Amino acid sequence: MIRIAVQAKGRLSDESMQLLSESGLLIEEGKRKLLAKCGDFPMEVLFLRDDDIPGAVEMGVADIGIVGLNEVEERGLSIDIAHYLGFSKCRISLAIPKTSEYSGLDYFNGKRVATSYPAILSNYFLEKGIKAEIHKIAGSVEVAPSVGMADAIFVIVSSGGTLITNGLKEVEKVFFSEAVLVSNRSLDQQKRAEVNQLIARFEAVERSRGMKYMLLNLPEEKIEDAIVILPGMRSPTVLPLAQKGWCSMHVVVEEKDIWSKIEKLKSIGAEGILVLSLDKILP
Repeated sequence: MIRIAVQAKGRLSDESMQLLSESGLLIEEGKRKLLAKCGDFPMEVLFLRDDDIPGAVEMGVADIGIVGLNEVEERGLSIDIAHYLGFSKCRISLAIPKTSEYSGLDYFNGKRVATSYPAILSNYFLEKGIKAEIHKIAGSVEVAPSVGMADAIFVIVSSGGTLITNGLKEVEKVFFSEAVLVSNRSLDQQKRAEVNQLIARFEAVERSRGMKYMLLNLPEEKIEDAIVILPGMRSPTVLPLAQKGWCSMHVVVEEKDIWSKIEKLKSIGAEGILVLSLDKILP
């Protein structure tokens, strides 16, 4: 049995639990405790603070964990990134008071910068040849300039609304993050096999995102025209109908292309077009 560490609350927690649910891994959230078992997969879920997850995985308290890439980078621990999950995307940026003039990175030379991510910022400044004082604080980073604690900040940005509220402006996008699945480096063969099974489920869910299943009827002589419009994952499935001279075509298409393809299909005589949601796509 493998143990996965998941953030106990917050956006990353919600999106992680949604992925587990869509992957057929059901945990009773109403009865969530520190540790919960999964119903039909050899796995249990350990709920932790996000910044505790990389350390728990390195120590072997958890075999794997879902955490932000920023937390992995900041701590620099001996763990592996097993899979990029593509959700909870954000960036860590440098921001300064909106009234300040900014002409480039030289602005930060000799400045004090407040952040919860001193390692990432230190590496960035070192790479760029910037000599600044980095002041580590645990929370409320955005208020640091207004109370005289710092000249600038290095902080997680999603929409930028919090920066505006605190009279700040984003000037440098330094690090881009998303949720990742991290793994302990000493897993035995059995646990590695279970982790691979889990990743296969995640990938099946990920492939279905932004995709739709389309079914339609059309005259047999229009099959080649329809294939040009709907190439499919490999090629469309074509089945004969009871009505002579007609067939049914089944194909997976990207949701963003649905309406343009529907118009083209109708122009060659397609009828009875159905568009259905997809839950999983396996290779």
